[in-house]
Amino acid sequence: MSRPVVAIVGRPNVGKSTLFNRLAGERISIVQDTPGVTRDRIYAEVDWNGYSFTMIDTGGIEPDSGDIILSQMREQAEIAIASADVIMFITDVRQGLQDADSKVCNMLRRSRKPVVLVVNKVDSFEKYMPDVYEFYNLGIGEPYPVSAASMLGLGDMLDEVVKYFPDGAKEEEADERPKIAIVGKPNVGKSSLINKLAGEDRVIVSDIAGTTRDAIDTDIKYNGQEYVFIDTAGLRRKNKIKEEIERYSIIRAVTAVERADVVIIVIDAVEGVTEQDAKIAGIAHDRGKGIIIAVNKWDAIEKDNSTMKKHTERIRQVLSFMPYAEILYISAKSGQRLNKLYELIDLVIENSTMRVATGVLNEIITEAVAMQQPPTDKGRSLRIYYATQVSVKPPTFVFFVNDRSLMHFSYTRYLENRIRDTFGFRGTALKFIARERKEDR
Repeated sequence: MSRPVVAIVGRPNVGKSTLFNRLAGERISIVQDTPGVTRDRIYAEVDWNGYSFTMIDTGGIEPDSGDIILSQMREQAEIAIASADVIMFITDVRQGLQDADSKVCNMLRRSRKPVVLVVNKVDSFEKYMPDVYEFYNLGIGEPYPVSAASMLGLGDMLDEVVKYFPDGAKEEEADERPKIAIVGKPNVGKSSLINKLAGEDRVIVSDIAGTTRDAIDTDIKYNGQEYVFIDTAGLRRKNKIKEEIERYSIIRAVTAVERADVVIIVIDAVEGVTEQDAKIAGIAHDRGKGIIIAVNKWDAIEKDNSTMKKHTERIRQVLSFMPYAEILYISAKSGQRLNKLYELIDLVIENSTMRVATGVLNEIITEAVAMQQPPTDKGRSLRIYYATQVSVKPPTFVFFVNDRSLMHFSYTRYLENRIRDTFGFRGTALKFIARERKEDR
């Protein structure tokens, strides 16, 4: 089943982002300065006591503000609340119970979602507990005192959060069928694509962006193989001011991508690839999923001999952080090249589960090192003792080296290219980990 979703909400400046970063830990940090990978990350994966869940951070809610930015933040929070299984309502013990807290609380009541009331900035339980009791007046249950900055009380808070997870959230379903998430901006044809693949109208199709409200699973059988296609919801746009709101379309894609073996990123051929497509693609790339870029509505494009080449170059430019992704030009309306889509799905799954023998891998690495010497710093040169593949989905390789700081990103990319030249790995990310091993004296 999909991971439960927990939304962190509250008015501004109560410490939501601090709490979010504490719970997210190192997962939130950007370790590669790669163009196109989403920087405004508002979600993270959290593990607690055997449970794994997706956590969503939101902007502060100002319920009555007419300010354009604050009204956008309110709308963003409403989207997060609608997507969540559990809501963590954050308040501030030092500011005390505010009228805005009561108004946010009323909004949460209307959602009919489980709410865990968190009172933040309780750096001393002895000093602040009398002030914590004031928050019982909100009438939504027991307040949980925490200090995000000092990491106090987080365990009790998380124990309460996981109590509300759906049955079976702790155990993963043993469903071995390939799972394919269909993601992309609103109204690019995600639902139309699934309907065409299924041969019937399984998903509501409309020209209104945001018709699909929840992720929908569709079982499809092709050439004797069963596939599970996950259609992700678009984002309903209520007004023209959509630049900031648009990034929240990723919220509903996150859990679908988590469940998927392969992610199909649908791009509108008429509109062309955009930075928003790059942000959505960054979710799948960060998680090492198999990736296919499906350029839909290809039948609506006027073509000449160089049309496909130009589109491909533009896609590779905007999505430069994932050059391994497969590109397919399709039409969900006419069914153009959809049979090829199944072939690519099977190919990408095969590559994402491929294992390379350690001996063969080290032959490739030795040859690559001989062709291009490793980087040096202050007279010290990188030495790679050996490499081995430790896992799949994505294929993950560990390099044992003398000094991790010498394993520069550019040299890692060079080694990745040599491995891809030999084994292909089309359509799947590769992950590399450098570990230090002391040199023999």
